[in-house]
Amino acid sequence: MGFLVTQGAMYHLLERELAADDPWRLDGNPFEHERHAQMLRMSLSRGAIANALEVGCAAGAFTEKLAPNCQRLTVVDVMPRAIARARQRMSRWSHITWVTASIQLFSPPEQFDLIVVAEVLYYLEDIPQMREAIAKLVKMLAPDGRLVFGSARDATCRRWGHAAGAETVIDIFKETLIEVERLHCQGDLIDEGCLLVQFRSPIQSSDQSNRRD
Repeated sequence: MGFLVTQGAMYHLLERELAADDPWRLDGNPFEHERHAQMLRMSLSRGAIANALEVGCAAGAFTEKLAPNCQRLTVVDVMPRAIARARQRMSRWSHITWVTASIQLFSPPEQFDLIVVAEVLYYLEDIPQMREAIAKLVKMLAPDGRLVFGSARDATCRRWGHAAGAETVIDIFKETLIEVERLHCQGDLIDEGCLLVQFRSPIQSSDQSNRRD
């Protein structure tokens, strides 16, 4: 879940949260199971994935579900503890590349057919930083690639002390990507709610790519 924060207050908040074995109850919570099931369904809407990126892995609960469906998977998180936990959990898989980095430092040499970014972007300090991160993620997405986004809603994130949540980020993504599907997941508790959205990158036609002004 860390990926995009730097050595500031949010970094230290994540560091404290990760000290627990299952800080966000990702393994034992029915709401989280349903959220992950829907994220996986959206991720696999076009079948197996050649090259995927997961942004923010926490302890690897979703990574474990996604990995068997990818030929190659890159997992990025700014928190060394998160990468270490997820890597240990996924030790049987050899096709995963693990990267400890922030969005500012992460510069992959390739684009991805699928990017999954869930419960991450609200850790950024303000909306301009969110815009910067989103622009970078969009550039990492291959033509006609899919991006699966998930987040608690604006009101919930602001109640937690964050700048914004799902609705704000969705509107920013829609400036460059095409929304394919949106789903609201809700659990029993007030904080157990999120929006999940599948986007696709526009297809650049050969006429457009070859045209000269």
